Amino acid sequence: MTFQEMPYERVDLAALCKVYETLKARMEGAKTAEEAAALLDEHTRTYEPVSTMMSLSSIRHTIDTEDPFYTAEEEFYAQEGPAFGEKVTDFYRAVLASPFLKELEKEFPPVFFKNIRMDAQTISPAVLGELEEENKLVMDYQKLQGSAQIEFQGKVCNLSQLGVYKEDPQRQVRKGAYTAEGSFYQEHKGEFDRIYDELVKKRTAIARKLGFENFVELGYLRMGRNCYDKKDVAVFREEVVREIVPIVCEMKKEQQKRLHLPDFKFYDDPVVCQGGNPHPQGTFEDTYRTGIEMYRKMSPLTKDFIHKMDSMHLFDLIAKKGKMTGGYCSYLASYKAPFIFANFNGTSHDVEVFTHEGGHALAAFMAADKTRLMECAMPTLEGCEVHSMSMEFLCWPYLEGFYGTEAHKARAIHLGGALSFLPYGCQVDEFQHIVYENPDMTPEERNAQWAALDKKYRPWLDFDSVPFYADGAAWQRQIHIYTDPFYYIDYCLAQSVALQIFRLMEEKGWQAAFEQYLAYTRQGGNDTFLGLLHKAGLENPMEKGSLKNVAREAREYLTAHQKDLD
Repeated sequence: MTFQEMPYERVDLAALCKVYETLKARMEGAKTAEEAAALLDEHTRTYEPVSTMMSLSSIRHTIDTEDPFYTAEEEFYAQEGPAFGEKVTDFYRAVLASPFLKELEKEFPPVFFKNIRMDAQTISPAVLGELEEENKLVMDYQKLQGSAQIEFQGKVCNLSQLGVYKEDPQRQVRKGAYTAEGSFYQEHKGEFDRIYDELVKKRTAIARKLGFENFVELGYLRMGRNCYDKKDVAVFREEVVREIVPIVCEMKKEQQKRLHLPDFKFYDDPVVCQGGNPHPQGTFEDTYRTGIEMYRKMSPLTKDFIHKMDSMHLFDLIAKKGKMTGGYCSYLASYKAPFIFANFNGTSHDVEVFTHEGGHALAAFMAADKTRLMECAMPTLEGCEVHSMSMEFLCWPYLEGFYGTEAHKARAIHLGGALSFLPYGCQVDEFQHIVYENPDMTPEERNAQWAALDKKYRPWLDFDSVPFYADGAAWQRQIHIYTDPFYYIDYCLAQSVALQIFRLMEEKGWQAAFEQYLAYTRQGGNDTFLGLLHKAGLENPMEKGSLKNVAREAREYLTAHQKDLD
């Protein structure tokens, strides 16, 4: 069955609430550990089809945010979902209160119980109304992003389609594209500010009702941070400032010299090579087919994985009107099928998103038949991002298929981008800590904080008085800040681990790196992030000094391949 043929039916959440009330009562009345364990299995069988229908609705809505049917479905889940979530959490509370908990902890992964203890702190009947309102605000942001229709050079572009012009070899075209994008955000400034202001205040109100001082601690619990806290993250951010920012500053000076520019503006930042960055050869279909062939050649495992993805049409890849920006991998549990969403626009981003989301999809494919508890199929999100960001490096031997003779440039650009991403990701994270610790800030005060963080994390940027960007409002482009608070640092932690995979490729070869990748990925979500790393022989990126070696190795590679970018 293809994705397009998969039937959809609205989930009867009211009926399911009653089902979970019964499951909770049965767990409370269980007479043996075996009976309690069987109820956990029944929970998985009950929840999987629910998850599948809700994923189908969400995917089809993001493919076309203007589709009234799936917009209505998402509005229904936004409104009714929190009450159902509370019933599932009530079931978890009954599991934790079971007299057979010690026996269950021996039969199921301990991390499951750690995670549901955290989950139990994130919801209560007192906040269901606020959770519904939060969900609706997130939908408002997604719809506003998807509505962009920007006239540029005789074409009408959405935000993803405008990306190709941001990498144009001609400086004035790049500046024009960024100015056009900034004008869209300026035109809708009131709406973007309103949505975020209400989100911050709503999340703060939820946190306080649940007994927290502010949203930061609740945000960490929502993210499943089960083995580190904000102090550890702060150590990581400072390591990035110390080890990575100076390297990126040197890289940007070399980039300016390579481009023969008298100065270096922010709209020059994306263009690494004189004459423009390498782009995938051929059509969008050619990029897709090259990606399919890459995974077929990589290993027997990836061959089986990509055959399923291709034969079931589990992709929607091309940017179009009404489509949400960004890229993601979802999972359709009843079909044991990952789904990849992207916005191809003809730039190197197309290859990066295909390899990145392919790593997520491969991990989901590997976990499909090996996990008894659905909650342990995948790790927490920073752990999942290791799957994807490491896969981007593991695809290096196949880049000739996408870029031809310019593949060597693409590799150097990708590695340089991995380094320069780390400061930006840390900037997003510190900004959110500041905002949620000071929830009464005005939009202008938030913009001022973002501008100050630009100087700390990305001192090479000069915004050249371009509206929106020069105003310190560019954070509004980052979807995660609105939809998934505190998610973004997960990419940075994972990128640091992915750089370890890159280092292993350089020192011991591709096969050794792939085997270590599989040693990590095969574990699914059966341990904490740090536990998974330890068992796979990978280093904790939040320890002091942890970035020094990977930064040095990456810098040495870029220095040795400097001529590749000329």
